[in-house]
Amino acid sequence: MNRLFLKSAGLALGAAALAALPALAQDAEPAAGAVPEQSVWVFNTLLFLVAGFLVMFMAAGFAMLEAGLVRTKNVTMQLTKNVALFAIAAVMYYLIGYNLMYPLGSWSIGSDETGGYLGAFGVAVMEAVGIGPDGADDLSYASTGSDFYFQLMFCATTASIVSGTLAERIKLWPFLIFTIFLTALIYPIQASWKWGGGFLDSQYGFLDFAGSTVVHSVGGWAALAGALVLGPRIGKYKDGRVTPFPGSNLPLATLGTFILWLGWFGFNGGSQLAMGSIGDAADVSRIFVNTNTAAAGGAIAALILTQVVYGKIDLTMVLNGALAGLVSITAEPLTPALGTATVIGAIGGVIVVFAVPMLDRMKIDDVVGAIPVHLFCGIWGTLAVLITNDDATIGGQVISIIIVGVFVFVVSLVLWFVLKAVMGIRVSAEDEIAGLDSAELGMEAYPEFGKGSQIS
Repeated sequence: MNRLFLKSAGLALGAAALAALPALAQDAEPAAGAVPEQSVWVFNTLLFLVAGFLVMFMAAGFAMLEAGLVRTKNVTMQLTKNVALFAIAAVMYYLIGYNLMYPLGSWSIGSDETGGYLGAFGVAVMEAVGIGPDGADDLSYASTGSDFYFQLMFCATTASIVSGTLAERIKLWPFLIFTIFLTALIYPIQASWKWGGGFLDSQYGFLDFAGSTVVHSVGGWAALAGALVLGPRIGKYKDGRVTPFPGSNLPLATLGTFILWLGWFGFNGGSQLAMGSIGDAADVSRIFVNTNTAAAGGAIAALILTQVVYGKIDLTMVLNGALAGLVSITAEPLTPALGTATVIGAIGGVIVVFAVPMLDRMKIDDVVGAIPVHLFCGIWGTLAVLITNDDATIGGQVISIIIVGVFVFVVSLVLWFVLKAVMGIRVSAEDEIAGLDSAELGMEAYPEFGKGSQIS
């Protein structure tokens, strides 16, 4: 019965699709082998929307990962920060960031006359209700709404990276104010230098397919600046020893990692920016498999290396190893072969295993390991482009990494110092010991385990 129903439904859908083909052609027959103009526009728009949905789901991944890796008394704070930063990013990218990243018109400061160093301030504008491809500026691309939505997700991801590093001791409102500046100005300005047709793209030929530098290292630099100004958690480094603070929920952290792994297919696959041809569809699928195998390579490398170095496998390192592989392949997920992509991801996993204790020796407290994963592996992934893409140059990659790094780190450092001087960025010692959930929010994630709880 079920098979008969599915077969009938399939025939009905097929008939409907065939009936729709003349409408797509718009009374104009395409040349032999060509794709109707409307179809290109529709498929590209669909890619942006579906990929955007996947990248948005990464917000849940970051929230679950951070909630699992912080202590029980700070879980609600991390969840609050992740919801709030996403909402802030959505509004600030609409008000300022989108047009700053993609300058509109020759009047903007981002025009050719000024070298594309800064874009135009302005509010993003979508197509009017019901507009079709005939009213669009470029029929071969996609809807402005889908492009805006997809690019917004990258902006929000950058802010999520900062949240985990500074967990368990930062006040909520200074963090959110920093997020406003990060999503409205810092991220869009540097992203315009590459993806907005700015000088990194035009003068240096910088290649960064989906943002190992433009997204991930930017979040890492901002997080590093914050960690330096904020300082480590109480008791983390004492008498020359590193005191481990185990996370509250490793199953939750593992779930968050798998959500991020899934979302990365949208992150990298959507960055093909086109799905209106056979070649583009094939490239998207190639990006998917390379992204997946790089994550696997990073996880396996961390699994084996922690067994060798520590005598036991460290799950948190394996989780970050998978994420490190994903960040490492993000700068160029299209051109590598499967084996090369696996090795690129595996090297990312190795970097994380050695970088985490290195930061501890430097007394830089990164609660979730975001700096090794997103900054160090972001740099590695950007340099790895030289291995598989003949269009990349050493100078173009290295100079661009330095320019973006200096800009983001210096601006973030200044902003953190200003916030510290004006309103303070760190909670009191008493509040930190009690936990930010009760001190900052008055709400615990696991109230049944709190003091004075009653179990009926």
